[in-house]
Amino acid sequence: MDLEHAKQTFIEESRQSVRAMEGALLRLETAPDDKEALDAAFRAAHTVKGSSGMFGFDAIVAFTHVMESVLHRVRDGGVAINKDLIALLLSCGDHIVSMVDRIAVHGETLDGEMQAAGVALGERLGIYLGPEERVAAPATPVIAAPVAVGSVASDTWHISLRFGRDVLRDGMDPLSFIRYLGTLGEIVHLTAVPDALPGAAEMDPESCYLGFEIDFRGTADAETIAGVFEFVREGSVIHILPPHSAISAYIQLIEKLPEDKTRLAEIFVAGASVTRRELEQGRTRENSRAASGAQTPAPPANSEAAEERRTGERRASEHKSSFIHVPADKLDQLINLVGELVIAGASASLLARQSRNAALQEATSAVSQLVEEVRDGALQLRMVQIGDTFSRFNRIVHDMSHELGKDIQLVISGAETELDKTVIEKISDPLTHLVRNAIDHGIEAADARAARGKPAAGTVRLNAYHESGSIVIEVDDDGGGLPRDKILQKALERGMVSAGQSLSDQEIYNLIFEAGFSTSHQVTALSGRGVGMDVVRRNVQELRGTVEIENHEAQGATIRIRLPLTLAIIDGFLLGVGDASYVVPLDMMLECVELSAEERSAARVHNYINLRGAVLPLLHLREVFEVAGDAGRRENIVVVQSAGARAGLVVDALLGEFQTVIKPLGKVFERLSGISGSTILGTGEVALILDVPSLVQQAIARETQQLSGQQTNQSARVR
Repeated sequence: MDLEHAKQTFIEESRQSVRAMEGALLRLETAPDDKEALDAAFRAAHTVKGSSGMFGFDAIVAFTHVMESVLHRVRDGGVAINKDLIALLLSCGDHIVSMVDRIAVHGETLDGEMQAAGVALGERLGIYLGPEERVAAPATPVIAAPVAVGSVASDTWHISLRFGRDVLRDGMDPLSFIRYLGTLGEIVHLTAVPDALPGAAEMDPESCYLGFEIDFRGTADAETIAGVFEFVREGSVIHILPPHSAISAYIQLIEKLPEDKTRLAEIFVAGASVTRRELEQGRTRENSRAASGAQTPAPPANSEAAEERRTGERRASEHKSSFIHVPADKLDQLINLVGELVIAGASASLLARQSRNAALQEATSAVSQLVEEVRDGALQLRMVQIGDTFSRFNRIVHDMSHELGKDIQLVISGAETELDKTVIEKISDPLTHLVRNAIDHGIEAADARAARGKPAAGTVRLNAYHESGSIVIEVDDDGGGLPRDKILQKALERGMVSAGQSLSDQEIYNLIFEAGFSTSHQVTALSGRGVGMDVVRRNVQELRGTVEIENHEAQGATIRIRLPLTLAIIDGFLLGVGDASYVVPLDMMLECVELSAEERSAARVHNYINLRGAVLPLLHLREVFEVAGDAGRRENIVVVQSAGARAGLVVDALLGEFQTVIKPLGKVFERLSGISGSTILGTGEVALILDVPSLVQQAIARETQQLSGQQTNQSARVR
């Protein structure tokens, strides 16, 4: 791992730590006694500080150290948690993200505005610490204060450090760990131990041969000091002796280290962690015990031996870790290669069938099955839970409710629902618009809610679930709902609809997705300009998804987004219409029905059939896509489903299941109605992927229009 890659890992993990801290702080606002949330916030700040120190980002270290100090005082009961402090800590989290983002683009140097913001926030944090107050040591110290008999008098920690050979290859700077240790207290004495350095001929410039003997004074405990070296623990040799450790522990450490014993003793004495007299007395005592046959007593539990044992246990747990970090672009490249493999496999299978060679067909069939398993496994690697995206809205709801003076809670369900990471990345902005709209326009003020018999606190819900091969994301609120008449009146004023035009409720509600449409009388910093909802529809459509509205006026509204699970590879069913080929996503396909001659005639007249007692609207794909030529002697209906509605697609031929590698349409064709993408067949020909949701809506609209026309004609005949 090179240094640049390690830096990118630091940037991403720091952002994740700040999000974790943010979530913990928001929990504390409603549950100030939640110790787990407080500990989580403290750990997140400590992690950011430690990682920053490792890379030498001193500005972040200094800032997060003050935050950590305040959180430490809260944990010790010296500072009470309240909304003002939480708001300040949330702002500090934003500042950390700003600094991390700055580092990602420009390196460590901060501009004047960012420095001023950090100073201002630091001064506000200082109020909770006091002008002369320092962070207290942990309530349970690692060692007892009195100096026990047989212990050294020094009040410094002694750290013996031998870095692993691969530290430099892993992108780590050994000196950055020393610098970070210095932020926790005072490095009293430091001696480099270069004894492992080989001759020039044998030296590997990418290997690390450094060792250090360090004497350190500070209020940090053993766990905090050990945490400094957390990222290089694997492969390194680290021994930590607390202040006033037993003399025998120093003697054992000298014997254990590989360097010359006399020289090590001189280093220990020079650092003032142990005196020459203490070493001599300790050796005399050890020799006396050995002569009398007595066993050397084990060091106390808080000594270096216990720390080494903890180190071993932590290493063992690290080896058991089942997670690794993989750059997202590598996953994308893998998916692309798997897609090409699917296409090549389809071509090979076609050639095998044409050859009529049974053994070859059997072999290609086995390969195709393996390719399918590889495809499913590769796609699963890109599937992530939507919960992380949902949790980010806690902050949005918190900030907006305070700004608007509304009491609003966010309820999240379906957080474990998985979908493609690419879909999640592109759905974040539309969801933000919907949540902001629900808070600003949906949830009423407290007095209006009281007049309607509602609780003072409003609720916004985020929910996700799988349905018919799609993922459904719902943004629901218990506010005032969409004002149907107000929307229609605004549309009439703007000339979006004509006075005599008959619109269904759903068509009226869909007007809010038109560019620039807004019913708000007041333009604020949050909304009222008609910008946002059109972005929602456009972004969702680009993901081959649909948006639906379920409205209950004066009670609330639900906006429902349906999206494909993945944008890469799907199981499809191949259809033939004339010489053209089309693909239906297999998850949206219910069944296939062959039309009799009588049914074909009726279907052409009415555009629907009676399928087992239910009306099924039809679409003739030959007509929809203006395919030249006459229909064949046999026609089939492919019954598809979307959002609980069904329709029948009339086609000439059913060509079977087909692994479909989705290729985007070019700019010229991306707005084609009824088409969501393309794919390449084994023959090398291009097949179009059908946009089933839009085709189903088109079939239902045609059926509704036809039935409405029939009713109008009947009414005219009656008159």
